[in-house]
Amino acid sequence: MPETIKKPTKASKTTKPRGKAYAPAKNPITPKKMGRPSNYDPEIARIICEQLSEGIPLRQICRENEGFPAWRTVYDWMGRDPELSASIARARDIGYDAIAEECLHIADNQTITERVTETEDPKTKAILRSVIRSDDVNARRLQVETRLKLLAKFHPTKYGDKLGLHGVEGAAAIKTEDANANKFLEVIRNMEMSKRAG
Repeated sequence: MPETIKKPTKASKTTKPRGKAYAPAKNPITPKKMGRPSNYDPEIARIICEQLSEGIPLRQICRENEGFPAWRTVYDWMGRDPELSASIARARDIGYDAIAEECLHIADNQTITERVTETEDPKTKAILRSVIRSDDVNARRLQVETRLKLLAKFHPTKYGDKLGLHGVEGAAAIKTEDANANKFLEVIRNMEMSKRAG
């Protein structure tokens, strides 16, 4: 008797259970957190204040020190902690003086640069190389001016060029009067009074 071959049956489609929310199986392995730390660390905050007081910008501190948070995170810390915000403000104020001292150092010390020029001798076709060593005054001037302009923006009352008229803090604003305008008004009043009288 010949053997009968059974045809394979079609696989039945799995259906979602009715009345229950369908959720895929959860992965038991929790992913590792990526990026810089965002939790407040008092030791990192102390180091940031120290380096700010030396005139190093906050972004540079966060970028160059391994394990430090992003600069935005430091601003978040400052928003949550007024004491940290005051400490960073004091450190920055001290850092501005450090930048001003750096300007004096740059102005007083020469920056020797070498400029190499190569020319070809038309007769012998040999290449002649000359080295000129000199103080790069323009580079030093640019460094000093850049720092001074930044200081004027950071702390205009201390390092700015503009002179302002300021009253005592908490007191009424200083009033200025034009003496000539007052005299002119008095002359007009006297003229009107003399017309009425006469």
